[in-house]
Amino acid sequence: MEFPSPLLRGRLVQRYKRFFADVVLDDGAAITAHCPNPGKMLGLNTPGLTCWLSKSDDPKRKLAHTLELVEADGGVVGVNTLHPNRLVAEALAAEAIPEVAGYAVHRREVKYGENSRVDFLLESPDRPRCWLEIKNVHLMREPGLAEFPDCVAARSTKHLRELAEMVRQDDRAVALFVVQRTDCDRFATAADCDPKFHAALQEVAAEGVEVLVYGCEIDQSRVKLTRPILWRDRPA
Repeated sequence: MEFPSPLLRGRLVQRYKRFFADVVLDDGAAITAHCPNPGKMLGLNTPGLTCWLSKSDDPKRKLAHTLELVEADGGVVGVNTLHPNRLVAEALAAEAIPEVAGYAVHRREVKYGENSRVDFLLESPDRPRCWLEIKNVHLMREPGLAEFPDCVAARSTKHLRELAEMVRQDDRAVALFVVQRTDCDRFATAADCDPKFHAALQEVAAEGVEVLVYGCEIDQSRVKLTRPILWRDRPA
């Protein structure tokens, strides 16, 4: 996924009300940007961090700038939670995720479960359907270890239960964690942030929900899904 125009560099002043970030650009301009991330952004909302923003020319937008990347802990982190679905869509089209390659049809936002929509439903006439949920990962507290979630994630826990139900119906179900960091090679659930999610992931994995974790290459021109990452607390 390439950014449509060069990103602008600045320094984070503050992130507040979940979806707003005040930034001073390198040219001295003080702006308020949209922060497309509902999580706590632990370690990524410290004033003074170098950040990168996109700018839209759409006159209908209230905020022209969007917070895209933050430099932290010596790495680059993608904070836009809208990107993982786009990254996975590109990877599916390129058959770049071997575990879910070979499906003829990739449908998005298909209704399932209790008032939910799965991110992707993969279909082919010669195999079971595959229900694919995507989760964005940007938390790192231990060097090299990506964690999810960074706050209570009741909706994500609900999605896990719904994936398990698809397995009971003899379909495939996959939870794919997209690590938008360049400095992680391992993944674990953040049990202290949400013990219910931690327990649910362990349970549904034992029931047959497949768990995949993939990392990204990130720079100021693009973000690309590239490599599998080890799930450290995978159940035996």
